[in-house]
Amino acid sequence: MQADMNIGMLGHVDHGKTTLTKALTGKWTDTHSEEIKRGISIRLGYADAYIYQCPKCQTFLTQPNCECGGKPKLLRKVSLVDAPGHETLMTTVISATSILDGVIFLIAANEPCPQPQTNEHLLVLNSTGIKNIIVVQTKIDLVSKEKAIESYKQIKTFLKGSNAENAPIIPVSANSNLNVDALLRAINDNMSPPKHDETAQLRMYASRSFDVNRPGTIINELKGGVLGGSIVQGILKKGDQIEIKPGITRKEGAKSTTVICTVQSLMEESESLDVARSGGLIAIATTLDPSLTKSDALVGSVVGRKGEVPDPVDTISVKYQILERADMQNMPLRENEPVVINVHTSTGVGLLVKLAKGIATIKMKKSTVVYKDMHVAISRKIGQRWRLSAWGKIV
Repeated sequence: MQADMNIGMLGHVDHGKTTLTKALTGKWTDTHSEEIKRGISIRLGYADAYIYQCPKCQTFLTQPNCECGGKPKLLRKVSLVDAPGHETLMTTVISATSILDGVIFLIAANEPCPQPQTNEHLLVLNSTGIKNIIVVQTKIDLVSKEKAIESYKQIKTFLKGSNAENAPIIPVSANSNLNVDALLRAINDNMSPPKHDETAQLRMYASRSFDVNRPGTIINELKGGVLGGSIVQGILKKGDQIEIKPGITRKEGAKSTTVICTVQSLMEESESLDVARSGGLIAIATTLDPSLTKSDALVGSVVGRKGEVPDPVDTISVKYQILERADMQNMPLRENEPVVINVHTSTGVGLLVKLAKGIATIKMKKSTVVYKDMHVAISRKIGQRWRLSAWGKIV
């Protein structure tokens, strides 16, 4: 069974995204050495959650066994994307939204609501138009009943007028596995998988790329480079020939080189697939030299069949609107202002070369592949940080 949708875990730093992901999937997604050292998520983490229901007691479970003695039935499988909550990693969060079909929005009961990144992540939700939202009130085991009720009221007030205004709010203690069954029920009942066009040209956004070989592996045992990401339309089969654009840039300022390779195998976590479709996060083992894919070198690329991916461009036009932000003065964009651009899973620095009739023309430092009407996020430097300032579509 392939996961039928991607659900993002969003919320302020240390509000329990990774802990809740583990409660739902059994997997701790912070595996990078720097993440373990600092105790925060830095890269996007992935894990699949299986949703079972016991026919005897009707309880929702993450495992195929129930205390009542019934035999739980597997209802569905979803992919969870654990996004970082730290303020310096907002561009990673914005990139993640391009492959999300729904969001679990975490707000901790032991802190006043909203916290800075709670605000920022809600701004991203409102801008992307994601409607599949469940709000989880975390860390309820750390507060009294009265404090939990007060926190709930703060959350309701905060969400008023947003995309999440009518979303269910579920109190959860992930460490104690308290109310996780209620969250599984809400995911199953409230989050329907979107319809994707399997007859359309293949399009996949690469959000990870890596070398799976251990240091010291002998040459004839080396495995090809691996791409991770999500198919947004079309299907992909073992043995297909694919192209990856923009591909490889040998040195800064040089033109990128398209990469063409063959799909050797398809995986979703530990499960092998013969055919990969939209929904869930998949890994493609390729015939590429693994040095080309290591350390997320191909993140932001678009994968398609040979001859079907548009050529990369270094100048884009965006019909944009400035976001209203209560936490800062968001001035109109200015020509010759440097900006950070997020389009699908690609993040790059650009320069605003022209502003006219609500359209921004942006010269990118690195080329990228874009499609008409694709969502674009524009961040500008305010103080020492890049802050989300405008949102728009490619024209």
